[in-house]
Amino acid sequence: MRLITKCLLIVFLTISCNERKNLEVNLYSQRHYAVDQKQYENFEKLTGIKVNVVKANADELIERLKNEGEKSPADLFISVDAGKLFRAKNLNLLQKINSETIKKNVDDIFMDKDGFWTPITYRARILVYSKERVKKEDLSTYQDLIDKKWRNRILVRSSSNAYNQALMSSIVANRGVEDAKRWSSDLVKNFARDPKGSDRDQVKAIAAGQGDVAIVNSYYIGLLLSSEKEEELAAGNAVSVFFPNQGENESGSHINISGIGLAKHSPNKANAIKLMEYLTSEEAQKVYVNNSFEYPVNSMVEPSEIVKNWGEFRPDSLDLNLLGKYRNDAILVFDKTGWK
Repeated sequence: MRLITKCLLIVFLTISCNERKNLEVNLYSQRHYAVDQKQYENFEKLTGIKVNVVKANADELIERLKNEGEKSPADLFISVDAGKLFRAKNLNLLQKINSETIKKNVDDIFMDKDGFWTPITYRARILVYSKERVKKEDLSTYQDLIDKKWRNRILVRSSSNAYNQALMSSIVANRGVEDAKRWSSDLVKNFARDPKGSDRDQVKAIAAGQGDVAIVNSYYIGLLLSSEKEEELAAGNAVSVFFPNQGENESGSHINISGIGLAKHSPNKANAIKLMEYLTSEEAQKVYVNNSFEYPVNSMVEPSEIVKNWGEFRPDSLDLNLLGKYRNDAILVFDKTGWK
């Protein structure tokens, strides 16, 4: 009798453990924003599925997925760069996503045409300029930033940053390598200082009078303008936003996505798809736009009031996978033109 009781207890404990294990999803994420934890907590309250997060930069997470192989506990891979998702896809680390809900939630223009990843937000690589020292009509395109009138006035972060690598990849895709080299070489001559710091630091440098125009991601301005830190709020208020390349025959402003791919050997595939469906839903998209100030990929959701105040813009319609395809070319352009 005791033996039977022990056996039943073992079976019960095994089932309980498996049930608890099945109520989880494991996420490898490059994202570093406070809003993400809020999203995962909301998802757990709604579904009972716990989100376990491993954070690192995208290349480290890709290497981890490669090394773990079939034994990887990862269900999802999140990156803030379509180029990194393209790389993970090409390394056979992702599998196709089959979800009608995601297809309904997300605008086609942002989707991976092969179906291996879905965007959850997007952002524009914009120009911000000093309200005191620059007139809006002086700005036009990324290409115009090489004009001599901008000598010692341009601020931008390092070429090792994925946001700049994606921008350069888009220029290579749209205009060719040689044109990208000429642009980069002449832009370097107009740098106000050697590239350093984050996008926020470029805006702060404008406020401090160290330069007049910066290339930054759009959501950083929203974060500065909503900050409780006096220095950050002052920096955000010192600049205005400009969307480049809006002319009739121009490419549109460069955009990139924060996106999520389904891991090749996902042990909790159903839960992973549920999380992707939730993050692209109207409910979750509203949380993103009002906390991280990114643009929504769900057309039923509007940007935050702060972002709407900048006006509408025409994004570059380039296939976002090309930001990965031309990444090596972009890095070579940086190396050959002295963009540190």
